[in-house]
Amino acid sequence: MLNSLSGRFLVLTIVFVMLAEILIFVPSISRFRLDYLAERLERAQIASLVLLADDMLETDLESELLQNAGVYNVVLRRDEVRQLMLSSPIPQPIAGTYDLRMASAVTLIGDAFRQLASPANRIIRVIGAPVRDAGLLIEITIETAPLRMAMIDYGVRVLLLSAVISIFTALLLFAAVRVFLVRPIKGVVGYMQRYAAAPEDARGIIQPNAGVIELREAEEALQKLQTELTQALRQRERLAQLGGAVAKISHDLRNILTSAQLFTDRIEMSEDPLVRRLAPKLVNSITRAVSLCEGTLAFGRAEEPAPTFSHVALCELVEDIVESELLAPAEVAVDLVNAVPKGMMIRGDSEQLFRVVMNLVRNARQAIVATGKTGSVTIAARDDGDAWWITVSDTGPGLPKRAHENLFTPFQGSVRKGGSGLGLAIAAELTKGHGGSVTLSETGPEGSRFEIHLPKGDGTL
Repeated sequence: MLNSLSGRFLVLTIVFVMLAEILIFVPSISRFRLDYLAERLERAQIASLVLLADDMLETDLESELLQNAGVYNVVLRRDEVRQLMLSSPIPQPIAGTYDLRMASAVTLIGDAFRQLASPANRIIRVIGAPVRDAGLLIEITIETAPLRMAMIDYGVRVLLLSAVISIFTALLLFAAVRVFLVRPIKGVVGYMQRYAAAPEDARGIIQPNAGVIELREAEEALQKLQTELTQALRQRERLAQLGGAVAKISHDLRNILTSAQLFTDRIEMSEDPLVRRLAPKLVNSITRAVSLCEGTLAFGRAEEPAPTFSHVALCELVEDIVESELLAPAEVAVDLVNAVPKGMMIRGDSEQLFRVVMNLVRNARQAIVATGKTGSVTIAARDDGDAWWITVSDTGPGLPKRAHENLFTPFQGSVRKGGSGLGLAIAAELTKGHGGSVTLSETGPEGSRFEIHLPKGDGTL
């Protein structure tokens, strides 16, 4: 039970109520002692009034009055005259004197606990003010044993009452916690267990209905998490199915491209100068397509293959990309500018870098074409000593804000109608294999700029 929320709440409630009662007990036991002594002073004053009415009292009557008052002696001071009103033999010397007229709360509390701590029966003198101003002061002599027993009896009754109150309060709070907290929490746990058993089943998603604000916030957070996870699992299943379909298509496409590659070998023998000039580019394009199909088949079995590093002439690689893109038919003229310094060498996988830059350039060109206006795409590069930077900037319309969060997420980063959303994701993954990154540094109505960062590391040329 102590390991449950309601059980611990029950124990803590009992402990806290008892602590509160103890804090109340300290001044209350002091007040009880003060009232006890004040009552003895009042009884003694009433007994002394009998003597004022009749100066001569029999010894037996005087003893009975003192016994009823619970005192040994009564001294009354009236008009500056101190007069022994009633007296009887004192069994032992007086051990202390307590003046109740000017005693502070701290003094009264200290006297009360010293009285409880002292089991010996002593004789004490108590001084107080007479009732109804019937004199300057009244002084009595009493023994402490009855006072201590009365204080102990009162303390036990207070503690028992406190225990009953604390247990009753704790039980009520225990029931309230079970109803308002534990039951809703168990409901949330039940939803979590059912959802864990079948996360693809949307019926297991929790429906927030708690009345407590904190629990409702927890239920809403859990609902959001379950909804996103269910969508992610469904998307993963669709991606797995899509991957299988792509692998089959890539397998057949590779066979078709292999046949086309054989025909291009014959085209290279043509006497037409234009055909002879374009044939190598066609061969290279088909070769890259075959490699891409093989890479897709490999990706279906594992991850993107690790890059094969070599020295790459970046200017020629970009020029190849520019010429390939210029062959694409378009209703709008787009200028492709190769601003890479001639002779600039970088270290990387030429095929993967070709795909990275090609994806960025193609996205930029298609964005400009979609506007129906002319524009330009510029590919530049620089070497800052620690890394190579390749920038692809365009004069297109820029990217909408909604596309920024999922820009490099597969199937979600596309902003063009009909786009697959894979280009930037592939570029980011291939660049990451080089230890670098692709970032969107600028975007707006004047255009966008992507930066490819390729650190040199141990492979500095």
